[in-house]
Amino acid sequence: MKTRKRIIAVLAVMAMLSCQPKENPEAKALLERARTEYGEGRYSEALATIEQLRRDHPQAIDERRQALTLFQDVALKQAQTDLARTDSLLEAMKLRYEQLQARIKTSPYSKQLEGELTETRRLRDSLQVRFDTQCAKIKYIHKKQKEG
Repeated sequence: MKTRKRIIAVLAVMAMLSCQPKENPEAKALLERARTEYGEGRYSEALATIEQLRRDHPQAIDERRQALTLFQDVALKQAQTDLARTDSLLEAMKLRYEQLQARIKTSPYSKQLEGELTETRRLRDSLQVRFDTQCAKIKYIHKKQKEG
């Protein structure tokens, strides 16, 4: 009976030890590389590195947990950068649209300007959709970070 209890105890200890997270230097290196890329403003590369870590190292739980937080930070920064760029372009396109509208009202060549006005309106509307999408993405990331 004692032998049986000892075997069970040894098996239980072995099972607990096998469940402990193992050091994974490759996963740590990928996480560090993603952090460096993020710090250097190379957001697309950082996201790709995080995806590689998640794909190639499913057992690296600690690194994957850290990578998830980093992923949210990178995606947020990338969306904020794109939002700022889109906002500048959108404001310029709105101004251009207003200028064209004013010229059409006073110009004898208004028919020629109508095509340009239509194209400018299309670009303005497209930028507005992009702007709204980036705003929604940023709000979603903030929500997920608070839940985290």
